[in-house]
Amino acid sequence: MKSDRLLSILLLLQTRGRVPAHELAERLEVSVRTIYRDIEALSASGVPVYAERGRHGGIELLAGFRTDVTGLTADESRALFILAAQGAHAALGLDAALGSALRKVMAALPAPHRPAAEATSQRILVDATRWKGGPQVAVDLDVLQDAVFADRRLRLRYRHSGQREPRTYTVDPYGLVSKAGVWYLVADRRGRPQLFRVDRVRSATVLDDPVRRRPGVELADAWEVLRRQVEERPGGVDVVVRVRRDRLDLFLRLNAAWLTEPPEDGGEGEWVTARLSYGVLGEARQLLQFSDRIEVLSPPEVREELFRAAASVTGLYRRAGDGAGDDTRSGGVF
Repeated sequence: MKSDRLLSILLLLQTRGRVPAHELAERLEVSVRTIYRDIEALSASGVPVYAERGRHGGIELLAGFRTDVTGLTADESRALFILAAQGAHAALGLDAALGSALRKVMAALPAPHRPAAEATSQRILVDATRWKGGPQVAVDLDVLQDAVFADRRLRLRYRHSGQREPRTYTVDPYGLVSKAGVWYLVADRRGRPQLFRVDRVRSATVLDDPVRRRPGVELADAWEVLRRQVEERPGGVDVVVRVRRDRLDLFLRLNAAWLTEPPEDGGEGEWVTARLSYGVLGEARQLLQFSDRIEVLSPPEVREELFRAAASVTGLYRRAGDGAGDDTRSGGVF
């Protein structure tokens, strides 16, 4: 443990410069006295490290000193070569940089770890996109990245779902998030966090004004708030259904977002009972995709909603069939 701690101190000093002893102690969960003993051990081993006392003091390496030691364990080395969400690197224009970085890491790894790291990249693949997700809309992240890294405000022309015309917003970006293959801009609008799907951004302009983020709020904090709002949005309609067992797996996959508890499966019988919660009554219409493999048990208004929807579809195709018959009888051309 001490050798790991000494290496951690060395790497922290190499990347951070001067670091107060109490900060090192907090990061490594030891006492300040232990940190000073570790510094003496590093110095005795030939590392040019020194400590300065006082208000602006701290522990620091001699200027210009670098070490090529990575300090990576075998598991850490393997973890670096499991590339989750590979499409994210391409969207950010970092595919080439990623390949170059991994080659450098491979060269710096201790020789015994290299075969395991290389085998991991060949044997483990993480694909973050959904099955049959449909054609992917091309996303241009360049301007959004510029604003995020330059800490500048953004002016967006953004089209909301269900709207034909885009709206204009001035926002304060925190950063970009890739969620299941979909990119989102996390930003404050008028001091409140808001999500913007990048593929709905019609245009973006980086403004000269510096970003105005809420004090103490980072990207991860804002994303957590927005994620909870989406996932924990209270439902307005509680529905009880029974599902034929031969469609249960598909039902669970397609309705995970609306399920309120695991289905009641006694392991016997043809039907399994499940409970869902929808934000609005119309959302329940998606149950029609299962035809007679699902029956709504309650509430009555959902049964009535599905009846109206089914009757509307039946009427549509009946009228289409009647029209086709008329054309056929009259010698119409299709």
